[in-house]
Amino acid sequence: MVARLTRRPWLRRMALSLVVPLLGALSACSGASPPPVASVATRGAQLYATGCIACHQADGHGIEHVYPSLAGSPVVNGDVGELARWVIKGQRPSTLPAGRFSSVMPQYGWLNHDDAAALLTHVRSSFGNQSAAVSREDIARVSGTP
Repeated sequence: MVARLTRRPWLRRMALSLVVPLLGALSACSGASPPPVASVATRGAQLYATGCIACHQADGHGIEHVYPSLAGSPVVNGDVGELARWVIKGQRPSTLPAGRFSSVMPQYGWLNHDDAAALLTHVRSSFGNQSAAVSREDIARVSGTP
């Protein structure tokens, strides 16, 4: 099977687009409590490392034609509400045309407001991005819950 995947890049991309998000979701839903953290920045980095890094990579540049780059992304650096709806509810931003990437973004609606804000703040302030932090209130507004 491995030989087939390496000889057929499209098959490898398809397999990654199906398997990697599932593994990330399963590990995130394991029920294990995370260790206490020192700051919002640390928590955001931890969440990225456990739920996002497999697709978007450690450097935030993603995998060409499969997972989008977060570095300099108009979605990441644009409207906070649009980014939060994309990550939490799976609502594709108008600035990201459908069909551009062969993968599907899993929904992270299971994150509490503080964790979602920490994760999105991390993404908006990493990989060369220098956008404003995301607040708990921003997430509450998008999710429709206090």
